[in-house]
Amino acid sequence: MELDRYDRQILNLLQQEGRISNQDLADRVSLSPSACLRRVRALETSGFIAGYRALLDARRLGLSLTALLHISMDSHTPECFAHFEAEIAQIDAVLECLLITGQSADYQLKVVVADMDAYQELLLHRITRIAGVSGVHTSFVLRRVVDKTALPVG
Repeated sequence: MELDRYDRQILNLLQQEGRISNQDLADRVSLSPSACLRRVRALETSGFIAGYRALLDARRLGLSLTALLHISMDSHTPECFAHFEAEIAQIDAVLECLLITGQSADYQLKVVVADMDAYQELLLHRITRIAGVSGVHTSFVLRRVVDKTALPVG
């Protein structure tokens, strides 16, 4: 599917205002409501729109500590990586897990927890107990400077 200017406008607006009504969306992109809905459904079907979510305030939920962890593995086999990825996917505090290159680490995790005690529990009783984990280096987030979820659509 080739994106035209209407599709790009729709994607940009939906990223900013996911709960916008179809009528308001159609008005904002200068399409009829039926044409706009057809385009949204086509964008969903083709995979450009992967889903809809509510963005929650971590602090309001008592999750005030965000950490970035660099994880080193003792073995670089597909089986070792698959095992780690399956285990880490089961931990709710892990918001993001990236297989990385260019560092001394193999993975970067973004985690959110209530406080340092909760972080210690997560680190010592969950993450370091995953078979294959040989090292963990942690950086704590002091302040979010840029915090976007919207992708640059154009």
